[in-house]
Amino acid sequence: MGDLYPTNVALIVMAVFSVLEALVLIGIAVGGFMVYRRIMQLVNDLEERQIAPVRAKVDAILGDVKTLTARVSEEAERVDHAIHGTINRVDDTAEHLKSTVRDKVSYVAGVIRGVRAAIVSLLHTEHRPKPPATAAGRL
Repeated sequence: MGDLYPTNVALIVMAVFSVLEALVLIGIAVGGFMVYRRIMQLVNDLEERQIAPVRAKVDAILGDVKTLTARVSEEAERVDHAIHGTINRVDDTAEHLKSTVRDKVSYVAGVIRGVRAAIVSLLHTEHRPKPPATAAGRL
């Protein structure tokens, strides 16, 4: 037994240190889990106290922005329809006015051409020599 004593002591010391190492690792794992739980609780509390109200406000603002955007879009569409309707009416009115003026101008131009033709006809007939009188006209 004398020869195995130092080997047994070394084995006992290694076993004790292995148990102590296992206990230290278990302690570190339990401590890490406790720290993780506290950090998660802190994060949840922070989210509940700080982030949730801000998120509610942001959601409300986004809802208002969405409503406002829809209203602006509707109003822009109404204005677009009104502008197109007005432009179409102006185009129709301009075309009608153009047609009416063209008809009046054509009528006046026709009258002026007729008067001019009559004047030219009268002026040209005065300069023509009179045909000689015929024998029937002398009797």
